Amino acid sequence: MPNEPVVHIVDDDAAIRDSLAFLLDTANLVSRTYESAAALLAHATNLEPGCIVTDVRMPDMNGLEMVRRLAEIGVRHPVIVMTGHADVPLAIEAVRAGVRDFIEKPFDDDALVVSIRAAIANQAQAAEHAGRDTELRERLASLSSRERQVLDGLVAGQANKVIAYDLEISPRTVEVYRANVMTKMQARSLSELVRMTILVQRP
Repeated sequence: MPNEPVVHIVDDDAAIRDSLAFLLDTANLVSRTYESAAALLAHATNLEPGCIVTDVRMPDMNGLEMVRRLAEIGVRHPVIVMTGHADVPLAIEAVRAGVRDFIEKPFDDDALVVSIRAAIANQAQAAEHAGRDTELRERLASLSSRERQVLDGLVAGQANKVIAYDLEISPRTVEVYRANVMTKMQARSLSELVRMTILVQRP
C-alpha cells in the first residue's frame, strides 16, 4: 500500500539488516535498509513516514550523531536505537537527544516490534496534529484585523459590551464580527473557538 508506514533500518552489519527485515516482514511491517547513517541521510528529505531503527555504534557516524543531523534538517521520524550493554550510557544520551526508545542487545523480537508499532502510531498522531494545526492557522490568517481583535477579546473572556467599549464600536457590531469569526474558524461554540485559538497559538 502506498501510504503504509516504513521502518527504516540502519546498521553496518548486513546480516543484522537482513534479520531485522525478515522479522518485520513476518510482523507485516514494511522495511527499508541502509548500510550506514550517511546512506539514510542521503535520502532523509524523502523518507517515507514511519520510524527509524538504528544501531548506536557504527563506523564514520554513530546513531546519536545521525539523530542530531536528522533534527538539524527537520526530519521528525521517531528513532529507536539498538545498543550493546556497554553502549547503554550512549543510548541514554541518545534518548536525551530525542530518541524515542532504546533496545538492549540481545533483544526480544516481540519487544522490538511493540516498540516499533508504538513509534509508528506516535508519528501518525503527530502528523495528524500537525495537519490540524496548519489548518487552524490558515483559518486564523483568514480573519480581518477587526475580527482578530474581537477574537482576542473573546479568548480573554471579555463580554461583547466590554469588547465593544475597548474597540469603540457598538455591541451589535461586535456580534456581527463574532459570528464571522465563528464561521471562518468553523467553531460550533465559544468554548471550541477558545480551544482552537489556544491550540494554534501554543509554542
